[in-house]
Amino acid sequence: MSIQRAIADIRTDYSLKTLDESVIAPDAIDQFTTWWNEAIDSEIEEANVTTVATATKDGIPDARIILLKSYDKKGFVFFTNYNSVKAQELAENPKASMIFFWKELQRQVRVFGTVEKISAADNDEYFNSRPEGSRIGAWASPQSHVIADRTILDQKIEAVKAEFAGKPIPRPEFWGGYLIKPETVEFWQGRSSRLHDRIKYTRQNNNWKIERLAP
Repeated sequence: MSIQRAIADIRTDYSLKTLDESVIAPDAIDQFTTWWNEAIDSEIEEANVTTVATATKDGIPDARIILLKSYDKKGFVFFTNYNSVKAQELAENPKASMIFFWKELQRQVRVFGTVEKISAADNDEYFNSRPEGSRIGAWASPQSHVIADRTILDQKIEAVKAEFAGKPIPRPEFWGGYLIKPETVEFWQGRSSRLHDRIKYTRQNNNWKIERLAP
């Protein structure tokens, strides 16, 4: 019980900023850009760290921390092995949630939407921009699958290095990106006494419906 009490006593009273309907953008992606730029300007380390949650066809949830690699009006892009667990879940149930938490600004952004693969050309463009070690790793790692020990991975890395020695490393067909096309985006600004500001955008055709949620 003493450990549980210690956990319960961990708290911070948020008071840095506010979020009001009078100052937000009418478009959810424009509002995200405002917050994104403030996160970058605040020199938050790896501001693109995000948690992506998927679910099986039976609704069993699964979540992991990944890196956002780009976004625009169409949505948010991340990359993975198409044979990974998350990819298998997206094949069964092409919907996902994404959440950013920028504790330095006492903010979080929640995104929910449908998911689709991005084009081969876009995959190639990003893959070719990656460091060589990351390109080798994409070939070497059977992501999410059981391996006997680390030696298996190390041996595969050396085999891939030998195979492509002195040659361009092409993108594996089993590796690429996904686009989360947002249906809802919620902006959360921490406020004092847990009375946080929550503004929710819901896509309606080509427009966004904006609502305030109770904390």
